[in-house]
Amino acid sequence: MTKILVSACLIGVNCTYRGNNNLSLELLELVDRFIFLPVCPEQLGGLPTPRPRAEITTSNDWRATRIVIDQFGKDVTLNYTRGAEEVLKITKLSGASIALLRSRSPSCGCKGIYDGTFSGVMIDGMGITAELLMKNAIEVYSEEEISFLY
Repeated sequence: MTKILVSACLIGVNCTYRGNNNLSLELLELVDRFIFLPVCPEQLGGLPTPRPRAEITTSNDWRATRIVIDQFGKDVTLNYTRGAEEVLKITKLSGASIALLRSRSPSCGCKGIYDGTFSGVMIDGMGITAELLMKNAIEVYSEEEISFLY
């Protein structure tokens, strides 16, 4: 069976910043067709659950230097970078070549992220983990694109 890296919150692990999950029943329907490798980059980077919300702050270009700041102004970039590197290690060790990640997340977002103002505004961009995986030839999809697995 094909191995797929998945955001742990999508399969029901309570690891979101709020301490809950983003369970995708549609994803669980595929459990007998794929081997899911659940990961939470934030936890792998040393952050607790629950934890303060965080967003990526950038200049007008999301590819510029990016800093991840939590809602209290603390720089948590190192945690997000460390978590992304750990996810990449897991991906390489497992031989997975596809990742299905949580949308809008500062780690996993791959079709858009929040703009860093904590106002709910979305911008084009990618989370720290999603970007690192793509740079390493891993196909990255959001849970909103789950139909590609059918």
